[in-house]
Amino acid sequence: MPIALTNAQIRFLRGQAHDLKAMLQVGGKGISEALVAEVSQALEHHELIKVKVAGEDREARDAMIADLAACTDAVLVQRIGHTAVLYRPSKDKRQIVLPRA
Repeated sequence: MPIALTNAQIRFLRGQAHDLKAMLQVGGKGISEALVAEVSQALEHHELIKVKVAGEDREARDAMIADLAACTDAVLVQRIGHTAVLYRPSKDKRQIVLPRA
């Protein structure tokens, strides 16, 4: 179950993600188990990541991003064009401290 974020927390995370480079790229083949495992591992290590999603159709990109967020229990913080920002707090060591609600 993904966590619920307030507007202030989403703004904070968008600011944190501004300087990040896209870590992973979803190709034309879509979402595989290996990709989900890689995104999950990246989220566990970094908590906040950018993912580039290939695809010409906007609805298909939105569906892939929503599916990827659901499979990894992450929250979609922002989507601009082909790039999505995902957040999931680490289970072992939290690095990002969110502002209070």
